[in-house]
Amino acid sequence: MKPTTDRMLIRIKDMYKYIRDNGTVTTQDLVDEFGITPRTIQRDLNVLAFNDLVTSPTRGKWTTTHKKVKMTS
Repeated sequence: MKPTTDRMLIRIKDMYKYIRDNGTVTTQDLVDEFGITPRTIQRDLNVLAFNDLVTSPTRGKWTTTHKKVKMTS
């Protein structure tokens, strides 16, 4: 894989773990935590939502679903 793809996958995995560990978080929480633009956060959240790993109970807030996930290091 290209280095940019590796970085993106690592970032998305880290984002999922952050949401899982903190419960419901806002998009701004993610921007502050990861230091990337809101648009990039939104794209990453779309990937997670498409795979049914996160859901948005209200606009701008995110939480993990109950889908089982096997994490590798």
